[in-house]
Amino acid sequence: MQIGVIGLGRMGGNISRRLMNAGHRCVVFDANPETRDVLAKDGATAAGTLAEVVEALTEKPRAVWVMLPAGRITEDTIERLSPLLGPNDIIIDGGNSFYKDDIRRAKKLAKDRIRYVDCGTSGGVWGIERGYCMMIGGPKDAVDHLDPIFAALAPGLGKIPRTPGRKKADPRAERGYIHAGPSGAGHFVKMVHNGIEYGMMQAYAEGFDILRNKDSNDLPEDERFVLNIPDIAEVWRRGSVISSWLLDLGAAALAKDPQLKEFSGYVQDSGEGRWTIEAAIEEAVPADVLTTALYARFRSRKEHTFGEKVLSAMRFGFGGHVEGQESADPEPKPGKAQDHAAAKQAAE
Repeated sequence: MQIGVIGLGRMGGNISRRLMNAGHRCVVFDANPETRDVLAKDGATAAGTLAEVVEALTEKPRAVWVMLPAGRITEDTIERLSPLLGPNDIIIDGGNSFYKDDIRRAKKLAKDRIRYVDCGTSGGVWGIERGYCMMIGGPKDAVDHLDPIFAALAPGLGKIPRTPGRKKADPRAERGYIHAGPSGAGHFVKMVHNGIEYGMMQAYAEGFDILRNKDSNDLPEDERFVLNIPDIAEVWRRGSVISSWLLDLGAAALAKDPQLKEFSGYVQDSGEGRWTIEAAIEEAVPADVLTTALYARFRSRKEHTFGEKVLSAMRFGFGGHVEGQESADPEPKPGKAQDHAAAKQAAE
């Protein structure tokens, strides 16, 4: 099958390569000509403009996969691309666009009989090897037409045990992709997926932080442990109920550098976490963990905030508490050593 791919960054380039490895023919475009040339050497047809992409697509209906960051660049690209296409052609947005933007775009493009498919794509830089998990929204006829593309990009059944009771269910889910629903549904499911990802990552981060600080001077001496964090991460990968690919990545980083010195701890968010919380508010669904995980990312980007200065000032005002002159844990739980000392003192 022939397909155009616009945007050849970390994922767009590898999506093109995975498709070509499966026998599909890709016409590719990126604003960076060097990136286009690299894909051309891998077997793609490189185009210098969006118009050249469309001209090179000889199969009808034409399909163009847009793989760009969510926001203005995707909006502008689709605005420029759509007049070049005709009835029944398909635009696929494979990035992380806001699902309400998908609904609006699909309605607008439908006036010109152009079909719009939103595809939430998970897999990152490893997708070319592992395959991509895809959550797809849009009209059924367009999604069905693109099935060979999605099937080639998906991971397939692999070695994951099959879920009991799914014999009569849609087989595409087991292979790593689903038609989630109408326009916007694909990116909505991917949005919540990313919100959950924030929560899972934050849980790991907090757990490892607790482990690392078990040798704190604020603890009783006999309760301080110097723990081997890389070994703990590794053993949790083996048969533990909290094993996951995210843990695999964390274990690999810790094995390379147990102190993670090359990282500052500044954690960005790409928008999906915020949109997930907005959806939770609109639906009146409590989302305590996901919200806290998002706020933790905000906090990672700041030194001490003005709000924390206000807290410190109030504590000084009512109690004379001076910053930095108190233990981090002013009333630690009595340890065994303290218990023994107290008992001995009582006996004397």
